[in-house]
Amino acid sequence: MALLELSQALGFLAAAMLITLSPGPDNLMILSLGLSRGRRQGMAFGLGCALGCLSHTILATLGISAAIAASPMLFTGLKLAGGAYLVWLGIGALRSSGALRIEAGVGGTESLAVLFRRGLLANAINPKVILFFLAFLPQFVDAGQGGVGWQTAQLGLLFTLQACVLFGVIGWFAGSLGGWLGRHGKAGLWLDRLAGGVFVALGLKLIVER
Repeated sequence: MALLELSQALGFLAAAMLITLSPGPDNLMILSLGLSRGRRQGMAFGLGCALGCLSHTILATLGISAAIAASPMLFTGLKLAGGAYLVWLGIGALRSSGALRIEAGVGGTESLAVLFRRGLLANAINPKVILFFLAFLPQFVDAGQGGVGWQTAQLGLLFTLQACVLFGVIGWFAGSLGGWLGRHGKAGLWLDRLAGGVFVALGLKLIVER
């Protein structure tokens, strides 16, 4: 089983990092916990969120592999549907106000293990994340290389690893990041715009290509 091509992996990693950093429930909750409870708490929740992506990786791998086994046309349909979904997500991000709502007063006395489990479950059972993985990962799969399921699994693992790193950084530097975001109110807006542009570009690429 071959590894991903370097250009394939780097292109995916760049898009994944931008999407992970764009304002969303996961990273804002990590930031809030880091601000109010401490960096270890923020990092524990963030690690749980990141590892929750593994369940979506498994589902995407099985689903895409099944589509390939059933019919190449079914796989093409899956990619086109995923492209349309990404365009829809991108338009939503482009229209977003980019408002960052960081609740520094998040309370509670949960242990690190409890916060980790909360992040893990919150991500693992989120149907929106499942749909996102099914739409996003196939865009970087090269069916001509073969081993589509293995490619999908590698992409999902790469997404999980970069999420672990970035969520950990957010949790660790929560105080500094929170202060910087407070002084730069348009940061969230531009991150949303960048992520939205990536979504739309990827979606249109898959819709136009055959």
